[in-house]
Amino acid sequence: MTEGIWEKLSQVAVLGAKYDSPERQPHPKCLKGTRVDLLTFICGLLDKREKSQIIWLHGTAGVGKSAVAFTVAERMKGLKVIEETNIETRLAGTFFFSRKHTKRSTTGHFFATLAYQLASNFPSVEKDVNEAIRKTPAVLDSSESLRDQMMALFRRPLWHLQFRLRECPPPVFVVDALDE
Repeated sequence: MTEGIWEKLSQVAVLGAKYDSPERQPHPKCLKGTRVDLLTFICGLLDKREKSQIIWLHGTAGVGKSAVAFTVAERMKGLKVIEETNIETRLAGTFFFSRKHTKRSTTGHFFATLAYQLASNFPSVEKDVNEAIRKTPAVLDSSESLRDQMMALFRRPLWHLQFRLRECPPPVFVVDALDE
C-alpha cells in the first residue's frame, strides 16, 4: 500500500476499538467451561460458507455479551484461514464501541477501522483499500456518509477477498456495544 495513504488510514483507524486493545483492559472474557453451548453454536454458524452470517446477541446490561464477543474474537484470531498462511486469521476485524471514549462512541471511523484491520490481516485487499482512498480521500472523513464509507472501504475489498477465499472458512468481524 502506498505509504502516505496507509499512514492516513492508520491515523483515522480507532486502534482502541480492537478486541485486545490495552485501552479495554481488563478484557471481559468467558471463563473456561462457561457458555460452552452458546460459544459452540456461534462458532458453528461462523464456519458456514454457504451464506453470510450476522449473529446478534442481545440482552440486558451485564449479562455477558461483551465477554462472549471477546471470546469469539479471541478464538477466531487463533484460527488460520488456510494452513499455509502466517498472517490471515479468521478474525478480519473488530470494533468494540464505548460511551467513555469519543472515537469509539460514534460510527464516524467504524468502516475505516475495519478496513485498516482487514488490510492488515489480509494483504491481498490492501490494493482495494488503497484505491478507494486514492479515488475519494474524503471517504476517511468521519462526517462522510456511512454508506459511502462502507461501500468504498469495506464492501468492495470484501467482495474481492470473498472470491479469493471461496473454498475457505469465512473471515469474521466482531462488533460489540453497537447500542453505545
